[in-house]
Amino acid sequence: MSATRRALLALPALATPALAAPALAQPTWPDRPVRVIVSFPGGSTPDIAARAASNHFTQVFGQPFVIDNRAGGGGTIGADATAKATDGHTLGVTIGGPGSIAKILNPQLPYDPVTDLVPVSLLARMPFVLAVNPGVPVNDVAELLAYAKANPGKLNYGSVGAGSTGHLLVAEMAARHGLDMTHIPFRSVPQSVTEIVAGRIQLMAAAAGSVLGQVRADQARALGVSGEARMTQLPDVPTLVEQGEPAGGVFAWIGLFAPPGMPADRLARIGAEAGRALSNPETGRVLDAAGFEPLGTPPAALATLIRDEVAHWGPIVQRLGIRPES
Repeated sequence: MSATRRALLALPALATPALAAPALAQPTWPDRPVRVIVSFPGGSTPDIAARAASNHFTQVFGQPFVIDNRAGGGGTIGADATAKATDGHTLGVTIGGPGSIAKILNPQLPYDPVTDLVPVSLLARMPFVLAVNPGVPVNDVAELLAYAKANPGKLNYGSVGAGSTGHLLVAEMAARHGLDMTHIPFRSVPQSVTEIVAGRIQLMAAAAGSVLGQVRADQARALGVSGEARMTQLPDVPTLVEQGEPAGGVFAWIGLFAPPGMPADRLARIGAEAGRALSNPETGRVLDAAGFEPLGTPPAALATLIRDEVAHWGPIVQRLGIRPES
């Protein structure tokens, strides 16, 4: 177990947002099947993490935890369905964005992740890789900055959509350093990765698991990784923090949520069981192969992550005027 995971798991289990109801005497729960709404399709990494947790929950709680894939809207459709559930037997699995800053990006969104979703457990996370096409003659962040300044308007950077973490990471860096680069949003991770390999975009910040294969095959060059430490899968690639970029807390992540009103003691127990589910060696192997670090934290860790993301990205989104169609 990594030092980071130990620290996350050590957070107080009951330090959850005020939206969680006070711990009162409760009837046995669950007393019927529990729906787990996943904001992405079957076979996606959030779906894999959700199924691992749900299979464990079914065994320990004695009722089926049934996956309900509600893909679309970049994860907001499923997250909205979770937020609006009132049956007391619904959980949801989504990612950063629809689970944190989505309302800042789109004020018309029908739910607010901060007030309408209650954190239960941070299931897994992975850093981002700042990668370039091998034809771009740079090997680190300093060389990229120098090249971009010497070639204004000639670099295109991709992402999986305006307001995605990968977009925000590069847009903030470009604004801070006064770089003239063009953002090209794509509909999916595979499409954006295909474009950087083909050289139709020159760089992107991608969730690590989506570009590890290309980096290893020399189809893309990794300049740096987000997070506090180097990736075990890319030990020779320095962190962005080592290179002077403020990306120590930037991750792709998968979170387990509840609608408002679930009692705090129930949240704590589900979070504890999520930790047991994600410590399963087979689950860890599958998620590690996808580039994720399995976690399964108490509710407080996910609540802290969301608070930190909103505090970090919110002002940047406002300052740069980023909207989903940007």
